Amino acid sequence: MKEDFEKIIEVKDSRTGLHGFCVIHNTARGPGKGGIRFAKNLTVDEVKGLAEAMTWKNAMADLPFGGAKSGIIAREGLDKKAVVRAFAKRLKGILGSEYIAGPDMRMGEEEMAIIADEAGFHSVTGKPATMGGLPHELGSTGYGVALSLQAAQEYFGKGVEGLTVAIEGFGNVGTFTMKFLEEMGAKIVAVSDSKGTIYAKEGLKYDDLYKTKKEKGTVTAHPVGEKLTTAQLFELDVDVLIPGARPYVINEENVGKVKAKIIVEAANIPIEPKLEEMLAEKGVLIIPDFVANAGGVISSWCETRGWDEETMFKVVEKKIRKNVKAMLERDERYTRKAALSIAKERVEDAEVKRGWRS
Repeated sequence: MKEDFEKIIEVKDSRTGLHGFCVIHNTARGPGKGGIRFAKNLTVDEVKGLAEAMTWKNAMADLPFGGAKSGIIAREGLDKKAVVRAFAKRLKGILGSEYIAGPDMRMGEEEMAIIADEAGFHSVTGKPATMGGLPHELGSTGYGVALSLQAAQEYFGKGVEGLTVAIEGFGNVGTFTMKFLEEMGAKIVAVSDSKGTIYAKEGLKYDDLYKTKKEKGTVTAHPVGEKLTTAQLFELDVDVLIPGARPYVINEENVGKVKAKIIVEAANIPIEPKLEEMLAEKGVLIIPDFVANAGGVISSWCETRGWDEETMFKVVEKKIRKNVKAMLERDERYTRKAALSIAKERVEDAEVKRGWRS
């Protein structure tokens, strides 16, 4: 397999103060696909790591995409819209052909509309519905997270009904994960945000918690339940733990306190790989990030095909179920290694067919 990154582009614009990066890791299976994040202290090494991760996520999802990622350094006083437009203008030569952009941290459908206006309709996904897009605000990622748990349970001849669940994060991914799991019959007992955790042993209701978050700005203001710290969520005695916000939230300090028997990684790299193996050896089933949270990129592919929302959700369901099953059939314990081996085989096969390797 080609080890080097195919392209690393640093982008600057003195007029707007733009400073960003675009990294294309591998395009054997198709144009590099990955979102644009808008974040402080962003580095090219961070973007490189995310681009490579997208290669494996897209391959594991069995999409005709390669892996890429980009980011803009969020400095104080920037005109965000002007910066995004300048970024798209400087990448116009590769957008839509070698790289297809999409939403990520602090980049939503409004920014995707600007990129489409500047670089063309097919340069980006996650556009507003009024532009024929399938914005991530539809909940495709959270839907995929919920489905990955359901598919894993079905593989072992079980169901989701009655499982107690704790969810870290109540943003776009966490809210929809809760909504769909509640519809599947799971019992959500704890949810956190940046202010802390709300825990109710008898269960929380999505509509009520969403209303509290919207009106009060935090789930911890919910009238039902006990307020805990964010860190305490990972130590709760629940069936399923869903880290869905920050990286490395399960670490050397708290891994021994994790009681959940299933961990579904809605966030990227929420657990150090060596600790995943430690938990797996103790019998914890882990659905790794690039399998569990692939609903968003599957939705992106559907957008490039011109499919509607209803079709998109059907495709997400079909692909998530298929890939969770394939992963578990290869190895029920060391799931990350199993999924990564499948993804690498798919990329290597494309490289051979293209004549990049023998």
